[in-house]
Amino acid sequence: MTVEEKFDNAKDKIAGKAKEVEGKVTGDKQRELQGKTQNIFGKAKDAVTDIKDAAEEAVKDTIDDYKQDSKKNIDK
Repeated sequence: MTVEEKFDNAKDKIAGKAKEVEGKVTGDKQRELQGKTQNIFGKAKDAVTDIKDAAEEAVKDTIDDYKQDSKKNIDK
């Protein structure tokens, strides 16, 4: 996860929490819901980024394994 992605996701979570608290304090249920939604959106983006990073790592590992296996077969 890049620094920009982390910052963007954290910004959504923080802004969402602020809106949620604002909605609770003012009694504005719609604002509270907007905040909860934005907070969840930030968390979801974190999860998607984590999955993307894990998939990239798995692909790199698979390619490295394939290269090593290919080299072993050539050396035989």
